[in-house]
Amino acid sequence: MKKKNINTIYIGYDPKEHKAYEVLKFSLERISTSPLRIVTLDLQTLQNKMGVYRRKFKTDSNGQRYDNIDNRPFSSDFSFSRFLVPYLNMYQGKALYMDCDMYVRHDITELFDLCESNYYALWCVHHKYEPTIGKKMDNKIQEMYRRKNWSSLMMFNCDHPDTIKLTKDLVNTESGRFLHTFQWLPDKEADIGRIPEEWNWLDGHSDPELDAKNVHFTTGGPWFNGWNPSREEDCKYITEWNNDAAWLEMNGIKEDVKKFEI
Repeated sequence: MKKKNINTIYIGYDPKEHKAYEVLKFSLERISTSPLRIVTLDLQTLQNKMGVYRRKFKTDSNGQRYDNIDNRPFSSDFSFSRFLVPYLNMYQGKALYMDCDMYVRHDITELFDLCESNYYALWCVHHKYEPTIGKKMDNKIQEMYRRKNWSSLMMFNCDHPDTIKLTKDLVNTESGRFLHTFQWLPDKEADIGRIPEEWNWLDGHSDPELDAKNVHFTTGGPWFNGWNPSREEDCKYITEWNNDAAWLEMNGIKEDVKKFEI
């Protein structure tokens, strides 16, 4: 019998969304038909233990953080660290990056199979998305930029010549817009592989008729007190998320994240 590949997934982690992280990790492992290597992008580990993340920021009286490079606001611990994935993966093979505010409903092996070609440096969903609100659920500023949400789920071809340009130093010195709008790639959409939208299905935005394979809670999430979906059609995914969260709580949800391992 042919040995199955181990698929590597990096999840952006923020302590304020620990429960979201645990449910996402559980949803990935529960239905995957291939072995997974799940790596937590924990900022403290990347900064203090590994020394690979050096970006500085300032914080205002409301807790809003501003990047020192361009003085623009950002909202999460993984806003920029996600672009270290090819470096952390030693510029070898394929590696998937996911925001932690997601919930997987189908076998993630399918997505790795979709991105089997070595032609592209990167695959993502090519969203046509403009947020209608200026702040997120946690009251942090919602940044507006071209290719919004494209970088929330990315399949990196880590040894592609264009991906190798994404060095540790570049990630630590270039602006957020440079990174998130993929200015480190040839600036043609045809040069970025397309993933079907059901793999990064946005609550409150994506077509409700699509069967979401991976739900992205962009307007908040069930782990935030007082959050409610903006559309009734999205409620079925919240029920599924709540069921998994309840199972984890019943069986002992982890309080300490398994820190970065290579």
